[in-house]
Amino acid sequence: MITGKELILACSAIGAGLAMIAGIGPGIGQGYAAGKGAESVGRQPEAQGDITRTMLLGAAVAETTGIYGLIIALILLFANPLIKLI
Repeated sequence: MITGKELILACSAIGAGLAMIAGIGPGIGQGYAAGKGAESVGRQPEAQGDITRTMLLGAAVAETTGIYGLIIALILLFANPLIKLI
């Protein structure tokens, strides 16, 4: 028989795994941005500073999605607020 606490822990583990899927998007987006940035610098080398600055700002913004997913996963695994309800 599964108790309420075990069910919450199991669902929390599944939820943490699903939250980590959020890491796929930033990885694809940052790879695409880096490729386009290198392509732009190759076409216009004198604008390297501006291109690099813009690319790094975009990568930082894209990475926040993955970090939020990681934080949610860590909360569900280690500081689970739902267990206190039982």
